[in-house]
Amino acid sequence: MNKLLKYAIFAFFAIVGAALFYNKVYVVKSTFEIIKPTTGNLLVNVRGIGNINAKDIYEITSQSGGMIEHIYFDEGEWVKKGDLLFTIDPLDLPMLQEEAHAVFEKTHTQKNALMSTKEALLAQKSLLKLTHERYKKLLAQKFVTQAEYDKSKSELSTIDAQIATMDAEISSAEFEVIKAEKSIAALHAKRSVLNVYAPIDGYITLKNAQKAQYILPSQSVFKIVDATTLWVEANVDERVAKNISLGYPATIKLRSSQKIFHAKVKRIFAQSNLVTLERKVAVAFDEIPEPFYINEQAEVNITSAKYENVLKIPLGLLQSRDAKVGVWIAKGDEAYFSEVEVLGKSDEEAAISKGLSKEDMLLVPAKDKKPLMDGMRIFR
Repeated sequence: MNKLLKYAIFAFFAIVGAALFYNKVYVVKSTFEIIKPTTGNLLVNVRGIGNINAKDIYEITSQSGGMIEHIYFDEGEWVKKGDLLFTIDPLDLPMLQEEAHAVFEKTHTQKNALMSTKEALLAQKSLLKLTHERYKKLLAQKFVTQAEYDKSKSELSTIDAQIATMDAEISSAEFEVIKAEKSIAALHAKRSVLNVYAPIDGYITLKNAQKAQYILPSQSVFKIVDATTLWVEANVDERVAKNISLGYPATIKLRSSQKIFHAKVKRIFAQSNLVTLERKVAVAFDEIPEPFYINEQAEVNITSAKYENVLKIPLGLLQSRDAKVGVWIAKGDEAYFSEVEVLGKSDEEAAISKGLSKEDMLLVPAKDKKPLMDGMRIFR
């Protein structure tokens, strides 16, 4: 009796254990989520990581060295074309300009005085010429002596010589006036380069000097970015970069912001990186972020293809088997592998061109489930 009881108890627990294993383990591990393909548009994106830069960044320098007298802008400020950025101490230039203007006024006055003197001599010559012509006629009629005629002729020659001398002095004065004008222009030009203006509308990203600092010629004082040329230089894997062309739409997400900026591919650089095997692609902002920071990291997504009204499935459903790509489908209570042709992939979905229909029941593989095999019994 005791032996029969033991067998009965053992059989009871075996049946209970088998039932629990079947219901709690086998059925659970053989129960798969079922979904159907969807239809719609699929955007294929190429992702890249890069940094903010710009096509046009201007180094603002001074043609002349010296001490900075005034500096009017700082980093992070916008400037307009023609804004005065900074000035260099002119030292003795103002005094030299005053002297040059004084020389000009003096030589100009001398020139005017000489011209007035010449006009007086010309008027005197006219009278002497009339007298000489009259004496010439009177000499022929014997009304004047030869000596008187020769005197009038000598006086006429003398006035001609004086006028010729005056012309030479006027020419010399005109030369001095021109020389003074050029000296004024040269000093003005020299002083004008001491005032440095913004060449464009832009954004100051770097300031390299301060007021009262001595700078050398061509030393950088500011960096100004033409914000209309702002872009992200993103590094993209060579294998997918080949699908990108100029003008392709893109989005940019800055590390410091959650905002998504719309953009377009502006340049594809001609060289790849030999180490990382990546190609640099410049993606330009449609809307300029304010403020922006050169070299800030950014994530770029470039739309390299668009498939319209296609059959789509979640990317995780694609499986590889015997070098073939396919999905697991449910036929009744059994699983079967179905080979498919993939038209394109996004980060989350795949477009299928062949091997599936809208009515197919797709199995979702999971790590905590049993591995799928052809003809395997499944639960839904």
